Amino acid sequence: MLDAKIPKGPLDQKWSTYKSTCKLVNPANKRKLEVIVIGTGLAGASAASSLGELGYKVKAFCFQDSPRRAHSIAAQGGINAAKNYQNDGDSVYRLFYDTIKGGDYRSREGNVHRLAEVSASIIDQCVAQGVPFAREYGGLLSNRSFGGTQVQRTFYAAGQTGQQLLIGAYQSLERQVALGNVKMYSRHEMLEIVMIDGKARGIIARNLVTGELERHFGHAVLLCSGGYGNVFYLSTNAMGSNVTAAWKAHKRGAYFGNPCFTQIHPTCIPVSGEHQSKLTLMSESLRNDGRIWVPLKQNDTRRPSEIPETERDYYLERRYPAFGNLVPRDVASRAAKERCDAGYGVGSSRQAVYLDYAFAIDRYGMIECNKQGINNPTKEQLRHYGVEVVKEKYGNLFDMYEKITGENPYEIPMRIYPAVHYTMGGLWVDYELQTNIPGLYALGEANFSDHGANRLGASALMQGLADGYFVIPYTIGNYLADEIRTTNIPTSHPAFEEAEKNTRDRIEKLMSIQGTESPESFHKRLGKIMWDKCGMARNAQGLQEAITEIRALREEFWRNVKVTGAINEFNPELDKAGRVADFIELGELMCMDALNRKESCGGHFREESQTEEGEALRDDDNFMFVSAWEFKEGYNWELHKEALEYEVVHPSQRSYK
Repeated sequence: MLDAKIPKGPLDQKWSTYKSTCKLVNPANKRKLEVIVIGTGLAGASAASSLGELGYKVKAFCFQDSPRRAHSIAAQGGINAAKNYQNDGDSVYRLFYDTIKGGDYRSREGNVHRLAEVSASIIDQCVAQGVPFAREYGGLLSNRSFGGTQVQRTFYAAGQTGQQLLIGAYQSLERQVALGNVKMYSRHEMLEIVMIDGKARGIIARNLVTGELERHFGHAVLLCSGGYGNVFYLSTNAMGSNVTAAWKAHKRGAYFGNPCFTQIHPTCIPVSGEHQSKLTLMSESLRNDGRIWVPLKQNDTRRPSEIPETERDYYLERRYPAFGNLVPRDVASRAAKERCDAGYGVGSSRQAVYLDYAFAIDRYGMIECNKQGINNPTKEQLRHYGVEVVKEKYGNLFDMYEKITGENPYEIPMRIYPAVHYTMGGLWVDYELQTNIPGLYALGEANFSDHGANRLGASALMQGLADGYFVIPYTIGNYLADEIRTTNIPTSHPAFEEAEKNTRDRIEKLMSIQGTESPESFHKRLGKIMWDKCGMARNAQGLQEAITEIRALREEFWRNVKVTGAINEFNPELDKAGRVADFIELGELMCMDALNRKESCGGHFREESQTEEGEALRDDDNFMFVSAWEFKEGYNWELHKEALEYEVVHPSQRSYK
C-alpha cells in the first residue's frame, strides 16, 4: 500500500503540527534553489508568486500567450470558505464534512481537513489583493449557496469569480516577475520530465512560436497544469486544456490516481449540433435561486409558459427535499439524465431540462418593493425590481446565455443539460503534494487529492489557491532543505540530451506519418467513445468495448494522422496532434480504472451497482482505496492502492433527502 505521509495526531492538529516540525530552508539558501512551475492558473500563479516571494528562483511556463489566459479564468460561481459570515452554522468541520461526504467517502481526511482550515485565509489573501468580492449593504462580504451544502459559504464576484481571482494571482505573479524572482515563459509547452538519479531535475519545453526545444533545470518541478476533461472532446474546458504535462510525468513513473473519477456538471447549455467544439457552462450558482423542472407529461411540446404549475415536475425538490435544487453535481446530473431518458426532456433535442428564474424574480421583486414602501405592487413592479436584483447577481451569465441561444432567460426558462466539466482524478500525491517521484509535485486539478469521487461546486478555486498560497510553501521546503548541496546541473547532462532526443523523435514521427485524417477528427472519435461508454453511466460490457475501440483508434492514429505545416514554426496543428495522442492513451487508462472499480461512487456510476432508487451504491469492503496506476512498457499498467482510513467521519450511504 502507498504511504500518504499523513502526520500523526488528532485530525484538527495535523497541519499545525506539520508546519511546526517540517524542515526549513534559510533565505540565503533559497536564492540558490530553482523551482519550475508548469501552468499559471490559480494553483500555478499562486505557487509561483508565493515561492518567488520566499526567495526561490522560479521559472513559470504556460502555453497561452499570457498567464491571464489560464482556464481558471472561466470559473464563474464562487469560492468556498468556512468564515460563517451568515451565522448559519458553518465551521471548518462542516466544510470538511461536506467535502468528504460530497466526494462519496473516496478522499483523504488529512488533506481535506487542511483544505477547510486554510480556506478562510484564502479569502483574506484575495481581499488584500483587491479581488472585488460581492458585498452586503453593510459592507460585509456576501455569500451564496452551492450544491451539496445547507449553509451559505460561497464567496463570489458576480458570475466571474475565477477571472477576478486569477487577476489577483496574476498581479502577485507579475510583481515577482518585475522583481526578478520569477522568469515567465509564455507560449511554452512542457513535453518531457528530466529525471536524474530518480529525482525530477528539469523539463524539456517547446517554444510554440518558433518550434524550438528548450532544456530547463530545476531542483523541483511543480505541475499545475489543470485537469483532463477534454478527453471527452465536448466539455466545458477551454479548447487548449490538455493532459500532456501530467501524462508525460505519468509515463516517466508518476502514478495516476483515480483516472475514472470525472465530474459531469448539471448546469450546461445543451449540445446543439455536430459543429460544436466545446460546451458552455452556466454557473452552478444559478441553482441557488433557480428551480429545475420538466413537464409531468412525456414528450410535451408546449412552451414553458403554457405549462401550468400543476403540470410541472420539480423533480429535485420532489426526490431530495432536504437539499432540493442544491444537491451535489453528480446527483443533479444523473437525475436530469434519468428524466430525459424517460421521455420528459425539453427543447428540440429532448435532451434538456428547465432552469426557471420566474420564482426568484418575484421573490426579489417583493423584497425590493417592501424596501420602496410599495405595499400592493403590480406584476409589472414586481418584475421590474426583481429583474434588477437578478441582473446584479447573475447578469453576465444571463447575457452569455442569451448571446448563445438567442433566448431571453429573464422571460423564458433556461434549458440546461449535464456536460463534462472537472476531473477529480490526477497524479497521485502524498500529504506534501509530492508525487511518488521525488522532487515532482502536482497542485490543483492536476492532482487527485481533495475531492474524492465528486467535487462540490466552488471547491476547485479553493483547492487551487490553498495548494499554491498556503500548502506548497511549507511542504516543498521539507524536500528542498536536503537539496541545498545540489548545485545547478548543466543542461548538457546526458539525461537532458536523452529527454530532448526522445521528444524530438516523437515530434518527427508525428510529422512523418502524413496520413489522411486530422488530429481533430481523431479527438472527436475518442470523445464519442468516452461519452457513450465511460460517461454519466458505465457498465462492464461498454467499458470493455471502449478499451478495444480506443486501442484500435490509437493504432490508426499513429498510422493515418495528418499534421500539416512544419516543425520549426508556429504550428497549432502539431501541438494538437501531440495532445490528442496523449488523450487517447489516457482514455484507455480511464476505462480500465472504471472497469476495475466495480462500485458506484460520486461521479463514477456503474449501472451494476445502484440502490433500488437508482442512487450510487458504494462497496466500502472492497474499494475503499485510491487507485494509483503505474505505467509499464507496451501500454500496460500496474495497479497500486492507497487504503483510505476514516478516523473522524464514518462512511455511510449518502443521502440528500
